[in-house]
Amino acid sequence: MATQEKFALITGAGSGIGKSITLALAGAGYSIALAGRRQEPLEETAKQVRDQGVRALVVPTDISDPAAVKHLFEQITEHFGRLDLLFNNAGIFARAVSLEDLEYEQWKAAVDINLTGAFLCTQGAFHLMKTQQPQGGRIINNGSISAHAPRPNAVSYTATKHAITGLTKATSLDGRQYDIACGQIDIGNAASDMTEIMNRGVLQADGSTRPEPLMDVEDVARAVLYMASLPLNANVQFMTVMATKMPFIGRG
Repeated sequence: MATQEKFALITGAGSGIGKSITLALAGAGYSIALAGRRQEPLEETAKQVRDQGVRALVVPTDISDPAAVKHLFEQITEHFGRLDLLFNNAGIFARAVSLEDLEYEQWKAAVDINLTGAFLCTQGAFHLMKTQQPQGGRIINNGSISAHAPRPNAVSYTATKHAITGLTKATSLDGRQYDIACGQIDIGNAASDMTEIMNRGVLQADGSTRPEPLMDVEDVARAVLYMASLPLNANVQFMTVMATKMPFIGRG
């Protein structure tokens, strides 16, 4: 008996955690819609997806723009016809500065991408999952250890990741009657382009600067793959995966 084709949307799919999870899901048989700001890395990742024998749809998207997100979901509907999984991954760090020195434009950029972008993609996925047959699907939000405890000089990132937790809970609640499951993975110190600085040293809560341990991004991909593998009547509501020796427990 043939296995039903499954479809996933990954934001920020061109590099780092998003790329790793895209390839892991492709290996599990998902056809993938890849969204992100830059087309070239999306195309490079899409080639690796296609090499695994599944379909890839590249849609360069500024997720903070409602019109661009609308176009993204129009493309998914046209080419795939349904969506089984959304991984809300795209996000940015603002420049590390003290709270009073953070410029409004930097704050707004973090909110627009980290929070509003995740909301707009959730809204698009929710509508499609609610109306498709069979009904339902899964949304996984990329939170952060910063959704639990902040780093110094990271007010916009911390605030938006706390807000993602609220988005996760509200989506989980509102999605129940439509078989839409929503969970969140909070990731700490996965090796990627965004975390290279941790090898050189990052500011700690006590004012010192020290390097921090990193884990392989493939470990994160396996965790997300587990969350995605569950039937819709089961859900990982929150998961934390982190480098074992990173200074998280007890920091602050």
